[in-house]
Amino acid sequence: MKRALSMLLSAALLAPPAFAAERAVPERVDLDAVTRIREEALRRGQVMDHLTALCDDAGPRLVGSPGARRAVEWARDTLTKWGLTNVELLPDDPLAQSWEEQRVMLRMLAPAIVPIPARAKAFTPGTNGLRKASAVLVTLESDADFAAWKGRLAGKIVVLSTPRKFRPHTATEVERFDDKSLGALGRFETGMGDYHWPRERVLEFAAKADRLRDFLVKEKALALVEASSRDDGTISLQGTYWIRPGEGGGLPVLVIPFESHGRLSRLLEAKQPVDLELEVVAVSQPPDPVANSSVLADLPGSDRKDEIVMVGAHLDSWHGATGATDNAAGVAVAMEAVRLLKEAGLTPRRTIRIALWNGEEVGYLGSQTYVDRNLVTRPLSTSEAQLKLPPSLRAVTGGPVPKAAHAKHVAYFNLDNGAGRIRGINAQENAAVRDVFAAWMKPVADLGASLVTLRNTSGTDHIPFDEAGVPAFQFVQDELDYMNRTHHSTSDTLERVPKADVTQAAIVVATFLWQAANRDEPLPRKR
Repeated sequence: MKRALSMLLSAALLAPPAFAAERAVPERVDLDAVTRIREEALRRGQVMDHLTALCDDAGPRLVGSPGARRAVEWARDTLTKWGLTNVELLPDDPLAQSWEEQRVMLRMLAPAIVPIPARAKAFTPGTNGLRKASAVLVTLESDADFAAWKGRLAGKIVVLSTPRKFRPHTATEVERFDDKSLGALGRFETGMGDYHWPRERVLEFAAKADRLRDFLVKEKALALVEASSRDDGTISLQGTYWIRPGEGGGLPVLVIPFESHGRLSRLLEAKQPVDLELEVVAVSQPPDPVANSSVLADLPGSDRKDEIVMVGAHLDSWHGATGATDNAAGVAVAMEAVRLLKEAGLTPRRTIRIALWNGEEVGYLGSQTYVDRNLVTRPLSTSEAQLKLPPSLRAVTGGPVPKAAHAKHVAYFNLDNGAGRIRGINAQENAAVRDVFAAWMKPVADLGASLVTLRNTSGTDHIPFDEAGVPAFQFVQDELDYMNRTHHSTSDTLERVPKADVTQAAIVVATFLWQAANRDEPLPRKR
């Protein structure tokens, strides 16, 4: 649901009288519970064990893939072993196929024999054996570009040109917030814009990708090679853009390091013949319901057990590495937070539900499925263009209608900002929770968590809940090298996760879950 900025500011800054009266009562914090949470985490913590199981044992967890199945089954069995209740798998909207990259080989044969690191974009087909072909450097942006290359690409390996130039690194790659940057983040400024994904731009991107793919398939190009968006040999890697039932990947699409792409481009621009050899083995199978499922489990409440406080993180990853910072770290922290509460012998008043979502990377499939099945009815557009979008992005043709369980969902907390320690929380323009969260932060301030900002953040699984009207929040974390190195890349491995940071994050999350589950009143909702 998109709303004008003025309406957002009004809703956030003009609290109803009930909220004003509520703030007059000091927020109670259970310091005994906080002490027990901290003791369990610091002396008997298991967060790195969860990460090892997800990264090293399950491996890459592309939604629908064998790795995703291993992760889903491990999470289900682990939560059951811990004694949580109502452990279940929630099937997401089905994907067209189960896809796994098994082998990619690319090398230059002429003018010199040179191996080239390469990875296949998700959901593209294989080459059906070893193939050799000449390379061509191609720009395909305008109508004139497409017309110029018509009839010239059959049997060629298309190297897509890139306008990006190398820029030397001028700052440290591992970034942590200091007092100045935290202070800036705490200021809410008008004109910050809409925080929802722009449907129109996504549709434009889809149309552009469809045109490129359809043109290359029709012209019988052998494969497409693209440059990584990062340098230093790191390969940024996602999919063809998303999956739609009944559609294949068109042709093999490879991503190579920025530096390797630079050499190929210079050779081809100099009119030197370049011959390449490649092989892609990509295995596609029918949809696997388990590998397309999210995992849910409950830590039962007592006198208010019919009310739900949720914590979530997405289980799926892209396939370039093992998805350690995106988002095994978030999953491990969420699981560890729930384990801390249970092992500390704490029984919440409200039920605490953990949700490990699948399909976040291809459009919030798991979280949006949960919201649509349990919280609201959303009439969605069925136009041809809108059907190209995942359900989370499709236009709503009428106001969402709350279901019975909507009022029972008190709060949703999400983790999906890498492996850095928690420094605060984004209140999503819900001004009425600012003082509440500030009080909850005090007993963990010595661990570095103190910020409460009214700013919005987007791009992950709290958005379907926020749009449905449930108080939903994403934590603020130290960036480390998340966006400039590990995010959706071949560098996203367990080595990038500091144990001290994820241990701290688990303590903060457990503290927030406990406070939300035991508060006398539910958290205030935005209008």
